[in-house]
Amino acid sequence: MSEAKFYVGQIIHHTKFSYRGVIFGVDATFQHTNEWYAEMATSNPPKDKPWYHVLVDQAGHMTYVAEQNIEQSTDTGQIEHPMLGLYFSNYNGKSYGLRKKKN
Repeated sequence: MSEAKFYVGQIIHHTKFSYRGVIFGVDATFQHTNEWYAEMATSNPPKDKPWYHVLVDQAGHMTYVAEQNIEQSTDTGQIEHPMLGLYFSNYNGKSYGLRKKKN
């Protein structure tokens, strides 16, 4: 297991499918099912490295992405996603700040 290179709120670029998104969750290792991995993870990324939950820019869906397939985005424009406000409260021109949980 290795330490995550990316963080929640960071804008990333998917190197294989060329989309931008914002990370809203990090798993230290792969946490989906073997069936999902066999169907979706066609490049066979390592399961023992970090995986990221990502809101996809200008789309209504989210993805689960292996660390080897993402890089920091050079485009720092804001992300457009209908669920953005559920996770983040502000944007500082570089990354998003997490929404504070209400008690």
